[in-house]
Amino acid sequence: MTALVIAEHDHATVKPATLNTVTAAIACGGDVHVLVAGANAAEAGKAAAQIAGVAKVIVADGASLTEGLAENVAAQVLAIASNYSHILFPATAAGKNVAPRVAAKLDVAQISDITKVDSPDTFERPIYAGNAIATVQSSDATKVITVRTTGFDAAAATGGSAAVETVDAVADSGKSSFVGREVTKSDRPELTAAKIIVSGGRALGSSEKFNEVMTPLADKLGAALGASRAAVDAGYAPNDWQVGQTGKIVAPQLYIAAGISGAIQHLAGMKDSKVIVAINKDPEAPIFSVADYGLEADLFTAVPELVKAL
Repeated sequence: MTALVIAEHDHATVKPATLNTVTAAIACGGDVHVLVAGANAAEAGKAAAQIAGVAKVIVADGASLTEGLAENVAAQVLAIASNYSHILFPATAAGKNVAPRVAAKLDVAQISDITKVDSPDTFERPIYAGNAIATVQSSDATKVITVRTTGFDAAAATGGSAAVETVDAVADSGKSSFVGREVTKSDRPELTAAKIIVSGGRALGSSEKFNEVMTPLADKLGAALGASRAAVDAGYAPNDWQVGQTGKIVAPQLYIAAGISGAIQHLAGMKDSKVIVAINKDPEAPIFSVADYGLEADLFTAVPELVKAL
């Protein structure tokens, strides 16, 4: 029994989500192999080989994999899929793009967003916005799985010494082409990888107030900025800051929620945070039910005071 982890990488380094996915793969039992599909990705292959617990790294290097187009990456996975009992992807935008294609081609049911491995064929995953945990057993010969990375500790990025094997990249499928990418540059940590997140809600009232109140606190703490869906829908914050069921799932060491009532969809995205601090003037706000520390106060007074104290 061998598990294959599809690495998420930038051709030079392996992204943190891969490390959590390796931990899930180890829990499935058997050896763990990692596929690095990219272009000029030898450095990413070397980085993957150092991950603790990885037995072998397969590097597929070719022009068709330069931009990580889902059709081509799925074809690359399918080219070696017959060697594996488990194929695991991080439950990120990239992983969710490729995994269903692989599952469909293999004619198996995808097991999505797992948070725990009970046995090689039995997994746990949240449903109903995290209000219930489903235990799913699969009898498929190949299990195609996406892993909620907040549910697993990251494997050590160093200490391993896996063998690196190179395979030919698949030909371009011709079904899609890369047009362009607009990347937002930010000095802040990436939301899903941040150790500290400061989030604001609809109570902030405007994008100007959001920046005026929340940015100084994030700067002091070296934190990423997040927002509730209500704040994003109202235009106070950009889409890629949204935390919640329809946004990003996060689990930082510290999560500060200011002016966020705590709708179930938001809680689903951040309740795995190690320490949750809520600032809200409504004593009945649901956010207080999951908060480790709650401050019943006007955020326009409390947050600036907190910044001064820091």
